[in-house]
Amino acid sequence: MGNIERPSERQAFLKELTGLWPLAKGSLAEVHKPCIRPNCPACRSGRKHRALIFSFSQGRRRRCLYVPVELEALLRQAIANGRRLERRLSELGMELIERHRRQRR
Repeated sequence: MGNIERPSERQAFLKELTGLWPLAKGSLAEVHKPCIRPNCPACRSGRKHRALIFSFSQGRRRRCLYVPVELEALLRQAIANGRRLERRLSELGMELIERHRRQRR
């Protein structure tokens, strides 16, 4: 197949990867749920309480976890970084095939 990998590209990717921390794969959903307090004004009015749920795959199962409010910004950044990484990996796959095709000519 020939040597289609270049060490400088590997180093560039690793440097790019360090800028993508933190990483997460999943999604964040905002829901509104009633609380357990009797006579809660928000629940009585129908507004309920805001909650965030992180959904992700674990093996073949879909899992959900409640997200503490103080973790919301960091988790949103991690999810965005995870999506950037997935796009970059797709690009690298296409580049690998294109480089191989050019070398065969």
